[in-house]
Amino acid sequence: MDSFDLTQFDADKMNEVIETATTYLTTYGLEVIGAIIILILGWWVAGKAQNLTTRALAPVKNADKTLTGFLAGTVRYLVLAVTIVAVLNRFGVETTSLIAVMGAAGLAIGLALQGTLSNVAAGVMLLFFRPFRVGHFVDIGGHMGTVKSLGLFITELTKIDNVQIIIPNSDIWGNPITNYSANKTRRLDVACGISYDSDIDKALEVFQKTIEKDERVLKDPEPQYFVESLGDSSVNIVGRIWLNASDFWPAKWDFNKKVKQALDKAGLDIPFPNRTVHLVMPEGQEIEVKKSSTKKSSTASKKKTAAKK
Repeated sequence: MDSFDLTQFDADKMNEVIETATTYLTTYGLEVIGAIIILILGWWVAGKAQNLTTRALAPVKNADKTLTGFLAGTVRYLVLAVTIVAVLNRFGVETTSLIAVMGAAGLAIGLALQGTLSNVAAGVMLLFFRPFRVGHFVDIGGHMGTVKSLGLFITELTKIDNVQIIIPNSDIWGNPITNYSANKTRRLDVACGISYDSDIDKALEVFQKTIEKDERVLKDPEPQYFVESLGDSSVNIVGRIWLNASDFWPAKWDFNKKVKQALDKAGLDIPFPNRTVHLVMPEGQEIEVKKSSTKKSSTASKKKTAAKK
């Protein structure tokens, strides 16, 4: 009798479980299946949207790979967020309040990460408009160096003396950017002063011969040679030439040396500044003393030696 009662109890319990499961399956089965289908479709659509965004931005010249990946990933996560909301709504969850809570949380996070988000926004603008690229030599807000990396948050520069500089993107976007590598060619002005007694035409000819025999000087635009100004103690002449951007600094250093040597060889004097000093004596008498530099030019020394002979 006891054994029979126990068996009957187990059978009733099993029937109750089966009935409950059947009720839940009948009530929520279709909802679960629909939610699973929505989740699978949403995941598939998110992947497709990411790929389509990547392909759409591929032909755009200004679209950097980092920017393309960032935008494609953003599109994917937006689609997944909509999918999750649709799945919860399928189960009868009140998504309106959930969206409001998520919006408030997003606002709070945005305010807390205001500086970081401004760097991201500036990074997106830099990656899209491309005012400079990796390898360019730039001057950003007084920081001069070669661009090593450009990301969504920071930009890394390396100075000439191999010192690393990390600049937040928001500071870059809000400051003037001087890009020395943006153009393929650059203009170089080679300047030098000659004495007022020197032959200007001869000096310009020396300038032209010295500079234009260098293969780095471009023929177009044509080099120019002219008198820039009449200084206090010298006639300032300039040679204006065009070079490839990569040759600018080596050529500048070479031409400064070559022009000086060529002028010396041609006997053209590069004068030192002269000073006129007025001394006022205690009695009120003014004495004028003309004093020149202790160093004399090579031409003046030669004239003095010849006079003694």
